[in-house]
Amino acid sequence: MQTGADSILLQLLDGLQMMEHEMLLFAAFWFIVGAIDEFAVDLAYLWLRATGKLKAATVAFDKEVRPLSRRTAVFVPAWQESRVIRHMLEHTLTVWPHDSLSIYVGCYRNDSATIESAMKGAGGDTRVRLVIVDKDGPTTKADCLNRLYAAMADDEQRYDMQYESVIFHDAEDMVHPAALSLIDAGLAESDFVQLPVRPEPQPASRWISGHYSDEFVEAHGKTMAVRDALGAAIPAAGVGCGFARNKLGELAVERARDGAVGPFAEECLTEDYELGLTFSQSGSNGRFLRVRDEFGELVATRSFFPARLRDAVRQKTRWIHGIAFQGWDRLGWSGGPVDLWMALRDRRGPLTALVLGVAYALVVVEAILAVARLAGWQDTYVVSELLRSMLVISFAAFAWRALWRFAFTASEYGLAEGVLAVLRIPVANIIAIMAGRRAFMSYIATLRGAEPLWDKTAHESHPAVDLRPVTAR
Repeated sequence: MQTGADSILLQLLDGLQMMEHEMLLFAAFWFIVGAIDEFAVDLAYLWLRATGKLKAATVAFDKEVRPLSRRTAVFVPAWQESRVIRHMLEHTLTVWPHDSLSIYVGCYRNDSATIESAMKGAGGDTRVRLVIVDKDGPTTKADCLNRLYAAMADDEQRYDMQYESVIFHDAEDMVHPAALSLIDAGLAESDFVQLPVRPEPQPASRWISGHYSDEFVEAHGKTMAVRDALGAAIPAAGVGCGFARNKLGELAVERARDGAVGPFAEECLTEDYELGLTFSQSGSNGRFLRVRDEFGELVATRSFFPARLRDAVRQKTRWIHGIAFQGWDRLGWSGGPVDLWMALRDRRGPLTALVLGVAYALVVVEAILAVARLAGWQDTYVVSELLRSMLVISFAAFAWRALWRFAFTASEYGLAEGVLAVLRIPVANIIAIMAGRRAFMSYIATLRGAEPLWDKTAHESHPAVDLRPVTAR
């Protein structure tokens, strides 16, 4: 005999199954949309590879120092980077010994540890210019960059000279010896050049830090190369990117008309990404250059990415907030079909987090229903052929994506990392869900008047110390 409690339980289970059906439809639909999007990029990549348009170039690299064709300034903003800035400067000054190079390091007046470490890294080298931001940090990275730009402009006026290119790097970066010459050559034909970023594996953080390697090697091995080949706007990664000095000056003048100081948007959390697209929208041309040196090393910026879950979520929160939410508000939707397509891809972070969240919630729901079935509860819904087909397509698309993830990671980091890349997919998904929720709440806070802050990642070690340097041949 069925009691009232049993009847209520059955109704709840029936309602939960109905909810599961709708969640499956929602998740499967958006998985298929995303799969079509990714498959289009895959086809473009395969076609460009087949036609030879993506064949990796090789640049000659030897220990002979060749002069740059243009005077170059490197901007390095640094807030609470005392653990890495010294090693970054020592390595950069060693592998880039060019006389026509100047490095501007931006430190804050309330960050004496970073100032001291930067001074030790400079070691009296006159090519290093330490710039103290006359505000307590952190402000925003763009604000620090604007202070570096102003210091560079002051030096140009004081010494009656002109820089011709500006390169951006972070305090945790390990630069490639050939990168400076490659950027210098690229800027002879373009206004903006971006080199790949190569996250370095960390044995102590195979899962959290490792998922960055998986994502970047595919993004900078395939997606960015496709964007470049199709003529789409190239976003800057903030490191390993060089800009024509005169174009930065034009942008600074344009922003000054609106009362802003400097070429960088201080209210923007991803000023690097925005700068690259702004260059394209203003008619300047950008290039993504993926080449290897004669030893087979990728000419890229190497660095250690966050090793802890909390830090990874914070970093990706800033990326989603800046690229998806602020990008929509500040850059809008403009350009040709390819640019609009890429903008949609760039800004899908919040939707991706929502769909993944629904998918993982489905795991919990199905687990509850499975237990109920074992206890004797009977299903009341039958999966339709349409939904069944959608689920099959979604599973096939996931397997296809996992294959690509394995292939790119294995090609750069080895077979073992390729296998781990597939196993790390759930880790990347969980981080994306957490960061998407946090970015949405952060965006709502700014709509209510909160000021964006430089919620930066703490860096504990530098690749030049923990890895065999690229120059050690």
